[in-house]
Amino acid sequence: MAKRFWVGLVLLAFIGASFTAATISVSPASAAACFISFANKTTADGLGNNAVNGVYVDGSNVYAATNGGLSISTNGGTAFTNKTTADGLGGNIVFGVYVDGSNVYAATLGGLSISTDGGTAFTNKTTADGLGDDRVNGVYADGSNVYAATSVGLSISTNGGANFINKTTADGLGGNLVYGVYADGSNVYAATLGGLSISTNGGTAFTNKTTADGLGGNLVYGVYADGSNVYAATSVGLSISTNGGTAFTNKTTADGLGNNAVFGVYADGSNVYAATSVGLSISTDGGATFTNKTTTDGLGNNAVFGVYVDGSNVYAATSVGLSISTDCVSSSSSASPGIPGIFLTVNPVLVGKSVEGAPVYCGAESIKPNSTYILSVQSVTNPALTRTVLDGGTVNTQGHLYERVLLGALNPGSYKIVMTGIHASGYPLVLTNYITVGANGLIVSVSAESQQPFLN
Repeated sequence: MAKRFWVGLVLLAFIGASFTAATISVSPASAAACFISFANKTTADGLGNNAVNGVYVDGSNVYAATNGGLSISTNGGTAFTNKTTADGLGGNIVFGVYVDGSNVYAATLGGLSISTDGGTAFTNKTTADGLGDDRVNGVYADGSNVYAATSVGLSISTNGGANFINKTTADGLGGNLVYGVYADGSNVYAATLGGLSISTNGGTAFTNKTTADGLGGNLVYGVYADGSNVYAATSVGLSISTNGGTAFTNKTTADGLGNNAVFGVYADGSNVYAATSVGLSISTDGGATFTNKTTTDGLGNNAVFGVYVDGSNVYAATSVGLSISTDCVSSSSSASPGIPGIFLTVNPVLVGKSVEGAPVYCGAESIKPNSTYILSVQSVTNPALTRTVLDGGTVNTQGHLYERVLLGALNPGSYKIVMTGIHASGYPLVLTNYITVGANGLIVSVSAESQQPFLN
């Protein structure tokens, strides 16, 4: 949870000489040192509607499925152009979107709309083309194979969407109401009203997974697969399988999820993103534990329906806008980064912005369990001023910590921001950033994170 601390010249606490030992040159992997805040995009930026149901990103092109059309940006989400039934969409309520090269697939209330020119114009497919139902809740494409999650079955095309064959409970689906679909080669995963249905033969037949196999709930809203790892977004948690979907372990609010109702999921290596009804929950340890992001971090709303990650950029489809983060920055504080260690980040994009309210990100990965950490600020211009504590406490039982702390007003001058912790072996760890504050209260410069051999 984000914390706010107002920092002035008032003495809050003093870090004593016990923290003057040398730093061990170990820091966490860059993936673990990633903290994000969001900027929210709305109809003022060209979205068709503020209710965003899904998102897909391809380079600088961003596609937002809204309740008022398919909104497309070609400049990374700065501004959008909206597509509607006037451009060939089957309906203006768009539940999902997928892009494969110049082909854009929009899952709408009135059919599956397909564009072959990057979204300029669409052709709509309906039950007349073999869809199980005209309401299409999600879509996935892989070459000439197109999968449409409809309210009456999973409809599959092997000819680019020209026509479809519909699969139902008669083919092994857990339920005919299909909310989402994902495909990886011959493996097809359907998120249904009655379980997660898995096919290993391209969708010919399915085997259904339920709570008996470890799912948190049989109502599955979304699915994502990465090799043998399968992630099911259920109504009662995020269920994770590491053996191709044979068995699942369920994650809930007890593991850091914002809410047990999970509507969507995305995974990128050890990073797992869960779209919940009360925030975007992010894990950097493969889904073992999560940190939740909310409106406090810039989300348009805490109800998040979908998520997409492209490199260091994170896109969250919320009920009040498309929230975009581009400030996922990683630490590189030693010549041989690795785990365990601590990290500290002051984003260079803060230059030119007010120091008051500027975020500082700090944390730890697999350091000494339940050990103490301290984040402080110290004037370099006037070293006689007492060091002020911004944040402090103990890491959890796994030695993990993730914090976002807001700076308060600082007098003009140079300051060092220091993060300290204790290595798993008991050695002290210290990292430092330097910032300069101008006479107008704006940040003039931010140094790269560095190791500090001695705190004083």
